[in-house]
Amino acid sequence: MRAAPADPEFGDLLRHWRSVRRFSQLDLASAAGSTPRYVSFVETGRSQPSREMVVRLARALDVPLRERNGLLLAAGFAPLYPVAALGSAQLARVEEALASMLEQHEPYPAVVMDRGWNVLRANRGASQLFGTLLAPDPLPDPANVLRLMIEPGPVRAAVLNWSSVAPALLERAAREAVGGVFDRETAELVRRLRSRPDVSAVLTGPSVTAPSVPVIDVRFALGDQVVELFSVVSTIGTPVDVTAQELRVEAFFPANQATRDTWHRLTTAGR
Repeated sequence: MRAAPADPEFGDLLRHWRSVRRFSQLDLASAAGSTPRYVSFVETGRSQPSREMVVRLARALDVPLRERNGLLLAAGFAPLYPVAALGSAQLARVEEALASMLEQHEPYPAVVMDRGWNVLRANRGASQLFGTLLAPDPLPDPANVLRLMIEPGPVRAAVLNWSSVAPALLERAAREAVGGVFDRETAELVRRLRSRPDVSAVLTGPSVTAPSVPVIDVRFALGDQVVELFSVVSTIGTPVDVTAQELRVEAFFPANQATRDTWHRLTTAGR
């Protein structure tokens, strides 16, 4: 999960991504329709790739769109993939789909996050969940789910099975990183969280027994009520915009009938 080197030459970046994907020069040449000799020349700076070749190499290595723009810049070309802001006209269709997903998931919580786990959109169910956990304080801006769940605070204090949830969240962060590689900010956040003594203790603790359930539920104490939720994460298919590729929708579901009944009572009382 290494981040790419800062301010590199194109050859350094290409070598980095080839190492990340565990491609030999022959593997990359075959996937990109080139030759190992050419790949070697590009990595050492003896050959300057065309814009088309940069894109072919990036596709062969499944480089995320934001980092593909970085490869193009390093090779002396303008970025190819747009970075539209969520809420802009360029992402209107995406925004409409996200709003529909959040609304259709009511009354259960659902949020839209960026690749750094910052909450960008939340439905009423999520607002009620976090509003209850954080009351009387408002949701921080930006609201980072990893920090809320792992660092000391009212959200973490309400997670009854925190010692199981924290390692699972950090594993998820690595697994769900765009292209399987952390960006620099998220890499630093995860490093900082993992280095906390309380987190390190649960990460290096004794191995647990084989799980008897398919997913790890998050057990929240909401006053004198307990709700158990698990989540399903969705991404946007075949994106060609950087922002769109990095968006994730996390929808929470009740883990049992008791939680379903409790949540409906809470949301009905809230209305």
